[in-house]
Amino acid sequence: MTASQDTLSTVEPAPVVLVTGASSGIGRATAHRLADRGTRLVLAARSRPALEVVAEECRQRGADVLLVPTDVSDEAAVKALVQAAVERFGGLDACVHAAAVVAYGRFEDVPTAVFDQVIRTGVLGTANVSRSALQVFRSQRSGTLVIMGSLLGKISTPYMSSYVATKAAVESLGRVLTIEQRDLDNVHVCVVSPGSVATPVFRQAANYVGRYGRPPPPVVSAERVAVKIVERLDHPRSRTSVGIANPLMIFGFRALPGVFDLLVGPLMRVAGLSRTRVDPHAGNVLTPTHYAEPVRE
Repeated sequence: MTASQDTLSTVEPAPVVLVTGASSGIGRATAHRLADRGTRLVLAARSRPALEVVAEECRQRGADVLLVPTDVSDEAAVKALVQAAVERFGGLDACVHAAAVVAYGRFEDVPTAVFDQVIRTGVLGTANVSRSALQVFRSQRSGTLVIMGSLLGKISTPYMSSYVATKAAVESLGRVLTIEQRDLDNVHVCVVSPGSVATPVFRQAANYVGRYGRPPPPVVSAERVAVKIVERLDHPRSRTSVGIANPLMIFGFRALPGVFDLLVGPLMRVAGLSRTRVDPHAGNVLTPTHYAEPVRE
């Protein structure tokens, strides 16, 4: 064997990363960034046509891609997703869980089926993905799980009851999982919690409030969040906040609850809802869109 052949034989294979919610927004931006690094990718979302678009984008950037249409609220489907990743690539180095759906409306106005599906996707979906990924990581004794939290898991805002409840649960679950993995030095759980992010989620969301939602300022890009996610894959940290105003809003919520509750309603109506009127609809909560949504709104 020549020296050059010997060098080639010792090159480490590219890491394998599973990304859920890969068809739009933060998930799609993360897939792009990982593809640029030559990562071997497993992409998951509910719609195959949408995933095929993103998979081709990632292949053009140099990534080896496996796409697996998956509803994360279906435990059996998530188990099959992780198994497919391991069978295709021989293991799993990391998992980025970015899948979520959103509903706008007063709590009593949001249909039960829509409210419940937001919870199933956000809470049970996170549990399903975390469980299957961590089982693989424990068997390997290595791996990093990145879960998308949210500023709305730390504060409350009107007209988004199911999403706020979901992200509060995700933040707490992530904390528990971080603690439980402390016995393994190379298994990490990271929660990345952005504030307002400019993604298509606001137009995709179910809506029973009469106006489309929009991200209130200050707004960060999905690409910026993706940068932080990839940083956590390289340098795991249990908690990461993305958004310059997040600490101030959390302080107001905890230290001045009366003032916060008095102001958050009017501020949400002015900054968090657009002027564009919309009839009641279930958005993509119950049924996925079958086209890839852009990274940005």
